[in-house]
Amino acid sequence: MTTILGSGPDRGRVTGRLWVLSAGLCMSLGGPIIRLADESTPWQFLFYRSLGAAFAILIYLLLTGRPVLPTIRRAGATGGVAGLGLAVAFTGYVWGVMHSTVANALLLISASPLFAAFIGWMVLRERVARSMWFAIAGVIAGVAIMIGEGLAEADILGDLASLASAVGFAGFSVAIRRGRHTDMSPSILIAAAITIVFSGIMAAASGTGLAPPLVDVGLATMYGVLVIGAGIFMLTIGARNVPAAELLVLSLTEVVFASLWVALAFGEVPSVLTLVGGLIILGSIGGQAFVGMRR
Repeated sequence: MTTILGSGPDRGRVTGRLWVLSAGLCMSLGGPIIRLADESTPWQFLFYRSLGAAFAILIYLLLTGRPVLPTIRRAGATGGVAGLGLAVAFTGYVWGVMHSTVANALLLISASPLFAAFIGWMVLRERVARSMWFAIAGVIAGVAIMIGEGLAEADILGDLASLASAVGFAGFSVAIRRGRHTDMSPSILIAAAITIVFSGIMAAASGTGLAPPLVDVGLATMYGVLVIGAGIFMLTIGARNVPAAELLVLSLTEVVFASLWVALAFGEVPSVLTLVGGLIILGSIGGQAFVGMRR
């Protein structure tokens, strides 16, 4: 085993990659779970999913010996902004999957790292390499193709929700980068709390209430605990030993596996334009990541 994994830094990099791949595999189960919970509304699903995520993060904070309220206070306004961005991402993802295909939603959301680079340039004045601008242009082209198809096939609501999710994830990543010297893990708890309150209000306003079938409640809660809680936990461990550019490529396993699961289980095959736009997005991200790894 030592021969396979190596020792010291090399072993850390190998195990880090395995953690990141496992995180992508874990988070890829989100799309199929949403498809199974077909009798609940997006607001109902969001409410119970956020409850599960909040429970997972609370347990994580308690197990690591971090007092909840002081840890949240230390995150400050930056943690609040990060939580708001993540709440938008949570909401947009569920709406995107429920109003479009899983592949469509995930391919649009996978553009979030490049949106983050653009927002970081605007807000934090971080330098953006020339190769990143080319990658951003490629992502815009891929998104335009997929949004155009949504307009033609009346799936524009799902596409716009997925795009909002990508921007929300980008805002979240820029905020935690700004607060990188502070523990930003409470931002996930803040995001869950915002989503719980907002989805609860919207469910009541729409007249559907918060009483979907118990099976859907269980699926949504399981999503929050396992997919969000366990997935982010494994990604955090892997990120300690994996360069950012490589982390970006490896985490795209979520897109590949989620599309595969729904195609096998539900016969949900992406359209030609979705594949074309998605390949342009993934190619732009992969190319930029390759440049980053060479540097």
